[in-house]
Amino acid sequence: MPTMQSMALFDPAPAEDHPLHLIDSPLPTPGVNDALIRIEVCGVCRTDLHIAEGDLPLRQSPLIPGHQVVGVVADHGKGVLGFKDGDRVGVAWLYSSCMKCRYCRRGQENLCSSPQFTGYTNQGGYAEYIIAPAEYIYPIPAGMASTAAAPLLCAGIIGYRALTQSGLKKNGTLALYGFGASAHIVLQIAAYLECEVYVVSRSLNHRHLARELGAAWVGDISQALPRPPDASIIFAPSGDLVPPAMKALDRGGTLVLAGVHMSAIPSLNYEQTIFYERTLKSVTANTRKDGHSLLRLAEQIPVITHTREFSLRDANQALLQLKAGEISGSAVLRISNH
Repeated sequence: MPTMQSMALFDPAPAEDHPLHLIDSPLPTPGVNDALIRIEVCGVCRTDLHIAEGDLPLRQSPLIPGHQVVGVVADHGKGVLGFKDGDRVGVAWLYSSCMKCRYCRRGQENLCSSPQFTGYTNQGGYAEYIIAPAEYIYPIPAGMASTAAAPLLCAGIIGYRALTQSGLKKNGTLALYGFGASAHIVLQIAAYLECEVYVVSRSLNHRHLARELGAAWVGDISQALPRPPDASIIFAPSGDLVPPAMKALDRGGTLVLAGVHMSAIPSLNYEQTIFYERTLKSVTANTRKDGHSLLRLAEQIPVITHTREFSLRDANQALLQLKAGEISGSAVLRISNH
């Protein structure tokens, strides 16, 4: 029986303890409506870190994490019409949705009552192959390198959705709290919209990258922004950032929380944070429309993703460096070359 290698999680543990293990497992077989994808690269997301360390409950064991997958269709079921063997495709966090609940029926599949997620409820991309429903995979633009495309499939899509939910308009002002994989993509989109962007980050490396990408102001949470922003997005998983970020917003502004996990949010002083029609919103997963729109826009701008490559065997090291804030941009696992 054909096998594949993967880095799998059996029990959550701190990244310092190297919770992922290299294993051999049977090569999966695609169902009628599925594609078997030979993986070239897989991005490393902070959500993977939350899963590995147990911030999010483990849904199955062993679990192969990873949901920013780029590869080539190696086989497909008889019901697959939109793709053929040899096509380069991407797999994102939303693995599938039921398409039957009231959320799916009104076009909010990201709020599905029974969703499936890549690298969480289903096996993910820290592996040589992955199975994915053909209706939920994305064609990768021909001129876009696979390594550059991988971060767009979660960091990019979630950042894009957060930006659209913020209501930011052209020539507006935007504040970003935390400057990792997602924020460095959002800054480029905001710059394309001729917006002024302020970046709040603890990391000197991240501040340096923000300046390189055109941030108008860079500082830490103890410093006042140049002026109240029209919109803000928190990417860092720290609830302590919510009160000062809300307080800094302009009247009528919106703060979006972009993480799948966040520590407890302290109490909010109504007059200082919510009053004057300020809005606090969260982002939950993404729709397929978000993914297709972001890939088109990223090609048009074009968005330049800053990446650092690791081998599949070094996935634990990638998670550890992500946790320590030592990666500017995105970490990407190189699985194979096609």
